[in-house]
Amino acid sequence: MQGTEIYRGYDAYGVVQVLDDGNRRFLSFGSDDEQSCILKDQPAIPQMDYLRAMLLVLLFTTPKRVLVLGLGGGALNSCLHHAFPELRQEIVELRPEVIRVAQRFFQLPRGKRLILHTMDAQDYLDSEPPSEHDIIFSDIYDDQGVSAQQHDPAYLHECYERLRPKGWLVLNSWKEHRADALLEQLKSQFAQVHTCTTQDGNWVLFAGKSAVFPNQSQLKQAAKQLSQQLGYSVSGYLNRIT
Repeated sequence: MQGTEIYRGYDAYGVVQVLDDGNRRFLSFGSDDEQSCILKDQPAIPQMDYLRAMLLVLLFTTPKRVLVLGLGGGALNSCLHHAFPELRQEIVELRPEVIRVAQRFFQLPRGKRLILHTMDAQDYLDSEPPSEHDIIFSDIYDDQGVSAQQHDPAYLHECYERLRPKGWLVLNSWKEHRADALLEQLKSQFAQVHTCTTQDGNWVLFAGKSAVFPNQSQLKQAAKQLSQQLGYSVSGYLNRIT
């Protein structure tokens, strides 16, 4: 971890740390891993490699409504909020302390376009009335790493049911979770599944309900436009998709 600790909070799930090196701010759940990072003068441009990989889904669809399961520092949400002025986000985060920290230290936007739910992701999927989303981002981590909840068949099925006919589910996992069982579970429900492994070892999965997928020429053209929209080049990440 880098920087000086500027905040430390505790809740029933452990510690929440914020570190600052002058230009950047980091979120940690008490381990050596960085959960989130922002540039303080450009909080809408994601810095983490895995977040930039997850945002490749924007090459496949232009969302109007997204569901985000797991908040962290909110870097993904800040990026989407600024890049898509008409977009509405629903965010589900288990820990109230994480929400407070994201708003206080990581410039998480506030307003009617961001609806926050403080509850467990599976409980949300089980209890909240179904509504259709263009994209569901699932990024649930704790101090032990990726949550096993994300790989549960019931969880994946609930995500599928909440997507529009051309919707996409984006899962953030680790390369250690690259198992045939998870891929087969996704393939049994979704029309197509793509993956991207980052340099830091994250394994990002994209599962689409429709079989329609842009060709290589369309992807390259979309990558140029998306790079301008997000403030960084996405072309290098596009080459990692399998």
